[in-house]
Amino acid sequence: MQLNMLDKLANEVELEVQSVYRDIESMAMINHQRILEGFHLARTSDYHLRGTTGYGYNDAGREALEQIYAHVFGAEAALVRGQIVSGTHAIAIALFGILRPGDELLAIQGAPYDTLEEIIGKRGNASGSLKDFGISYQQVELTPEGMLAWDEIKKALKPNTKVVLVQRSRGYAWRPSLTMQELEKLIGYIKKLAPHVCVFVDNCYGELVETLEPTAVGADLSAGSLMKNPGGGLAPTGGYIVGRKDLVEAASHRWTAPGIGAEVGPSLDHQRLLFQGIFLAPHIVAEALKGAVFASRLFERLGFKVSPTFDEPRSDIIQAIALETPERLVAFCKGIQAASPVDAHALPEPDYMPGYEDDVIMAAGTFIQGASLELTADAPLRKPYAVYLQGGLSKEYVRIGVINAAKNVLQVK
Repeated sequence: MQLNMLDKLANEVELEVQSVYRDIESMAMINHQRILEGFHLARTSDYHLRGTTGYGYNDAGREALEQIYAHVFGAEAALVRGQIVSGTHAIAIALFGILRPGDELLAIQGAPYDTLEEIIGKRGNASGSLKDFGISYQQVELTPEGMLAWDEIKKALKPNTKVVLVQRSRGYAWRPSLTMQELEKLIGYIKKLAPHVCVFVDNCYGELVETLEPTAVGADLSAGSLMKNPGGGLAPTGGYIVGRKDLVEAASHRWTAPGIGAEVGPSLDHQRLLFQGIFLAPHIVAEALKGAVFASRLFERLGFKVSPTFDEPRSDIIQAIALETPERLVAFCKGIQAASPVDAHALPEPDYMPGYEDDVIMAAGTFIQGASLELTADAPLRKPYAVYLQGGLSKEYVRIGVINAAKNVLQVK
């Protein structure tokens, strides 16, 4: 395709996806209403928006924020803290808080997200992994079609299986994300076979994409990053853990120290941003989803394989595009970076990143370092050389970035 035809195609795509945009807006309205209810239940006031220092004892704002999160996620309790540095950190806190020597962790969608492998002890030799503490691990592979292998899950459940780890998003895998309807069915299946098991959901990239969250459909525990969906593009750092009160408390004792738990942790000067971030999150997530829908249809029309297609149900903000060659993958990421508001002059290149097995390329010209809800594109350098696009503070911004990436890709011989 000639490059001067790309803008015409983009306009056609924009018209083609309007009905999907309307569905996304309807979902955002429901989620925004639930979040507003949470603010009212917590009786949010001006003084809640001010931070604390030192130990952070009696931080009323922090307690109100966690009450809001518990309501929004349909959970008994929440731990929402700026000292949690990433989704991976939040997941690690929860796993180490719940699991004990002799327990087993079971992953049921094949290998978990790359950064969790060293935490588990599945890869590498990082000190202090679950394996180091005598916690065993096994995984059930997905079917060749990327679906859950129900019979294999049944066989894998043992008396010492303590936690079943479920990943809501596709991560760096060419497979569908897990919808809340599918998750509810899965949880019911597991609980019928093994009522004692804790179903723990890695919720990264999935928050507020549907009108219910994992803990509202039966998950015992769920965790994620504030630099992704629930931070609304404003949270400067942080993570959350939500779920059963006893499990959140157990995680909090791992987060600080036994006997201290969630009673400390100053909110510093970013308390308002965490409140305002979750308030804006339904709208920003909707903008990111619209951008993903546009990108999906544009690249599908350009002849590339995409997952999901523009009109398929979504349960995360990630759009996967199979670019088939490493050169196209690098070109795509450079196009996104060049359209960014920050560090547009930088040229991303594949390189080693802590926690990942393959070299990874990341485009992220973001106001908050690495914030995946802004607009980022990244991928490990492995077949099918798929790029994983996520985020976008506005659909207009995503459109600009995606068109720029497409121009780059089309110039690769």
